[in-house]
Amino acid sequence: MEHNPAEIFFDKLSQVIDRKELIKLVISNQKSKSSDLQNIIITIAQLKRGYRLNFVYRHKTKDITKNYEFTEGIELIRKALVTDFHNADLFSNLENTSLITTPAGKVKMSVHPPTMRPVEEFHHDKVKSRVINTVGNIYLRELEITNANWEVRREMSDKYKQINRYIELLEPEIKDLTLPSGYHVVDMGSGKGYLTFALYDYLANTLGKVPVMTGVEYRDDLVNTCNMIAGKAKFSQLRFIAGTIEKVELEKIDILIALHACDTATDDAIYRGITSGAALIVCAPCCHKQVRKEMNVTGELGNIVKYGILKERQAEIITDTIRAMILEAFGYKTKVFEFISTEHTPKNVMIVGRKMVQENPDKQKIFNEIKAIRDIFGIGKHYLENLLLLK
Repeated sequence: MEHNPAEIFFDKLSQVIDRKELIKLVISNQKSKSSDLQNIIITIAQLKRGYRLNFVYRHKTKDITKNYEFTEGIELIRKALVTDFHNADLFSNLENTSLITTPAGKVKMSVHPPTMRPVEEFHHDKVKSRVINTVGNIYLRELEITNANWEVRREMSDKYKQINRYIELLEPEIKDLTLPSGYHVVDMGSGKGYLTFALYDYLANTLGKVPVMTGVEYRDDLVNTCNMIAGKAKFSQLRFIAGTIEKVELEKIDILIALHACDTATDDAIYRGITSGAALIVCAPCCHKQVRKEMNVTGELGNIVKYGILKERQAEIITDTIRAMILEAFGYKTKVFEFISTEHTPKNVMIVGRKMVQENPDKQKIFNEIKAIRDIFGIGKHYLENLLLLK
């Protein structure tokens, strides 16, 4: 008798759910590429009314969270795999199980050793002491990081850790700054606002230095949602506006943030920070296409860019090195370090430049050193260099 892979998979799923050994189930690979729904992430949550399956429906510009009883949830998973998605990846305490439907309609299942930390408890209130408190923090609730009882949702624990790590990294940099009254903070490409709200909260409520803060985001729906949340949280000096990094009109910039701005958008942000005389510039770059496309390495060094993934990593190193050196050329004490490595932040390098009032760097010497690097790798002018030459 031939075994049905889908039924074996759902038997395994039912067992790990019943035993509360489910770490995560990811449903992905849309059948319709035009669908706005990107994937569904399912975990177990313990609510006051008992255990439930927590579904996070991830769309292009928003997440929708719903809780279902186990039986209803399993039926919804079945339906999603029939109508909307090709793949399901089940992570449990004992093993990882994948169910894949090929384009030809053949269903395959594979089992692998576990790769994720086993589930021990589902209580939301066992949270390490963090810089950003949860209780009474309205924006965390509205962003669905916490539930109605101010407990961190299990499926959002990584995001909550990321928020706190972000503030912990910026804390020593910000505390060393001398900032004017009514100083301006700009978050370029603020997205859903997770880190924007956290930074405003830290500055206003922990340091007691309320900023004038602006989140810049080109998607109108996210701008509207974030402004609504800012109103509910009574963050009176925080607003979100629609615009792009290179074109948005801003009165002034004292602190500039640009996290995961794609490719040369990071350079546009650094340029805005340098030309505004920002006291602090913080970037977590994403994508490095400009340098990667231009690289033309000859001789023995050609082997280091011979393989695709290694060429990509080399392009990242060169790009961010040049960015850091340019910041130093304009009088910024610059650090480059790891931000955080989670599914929320696939790019985890952070560049922080703090303006040094008494610094007088040898700008020409630094740009000559940058040119030497570019010559080795056959690269023309770096995008940020071109921007500054037009200044």
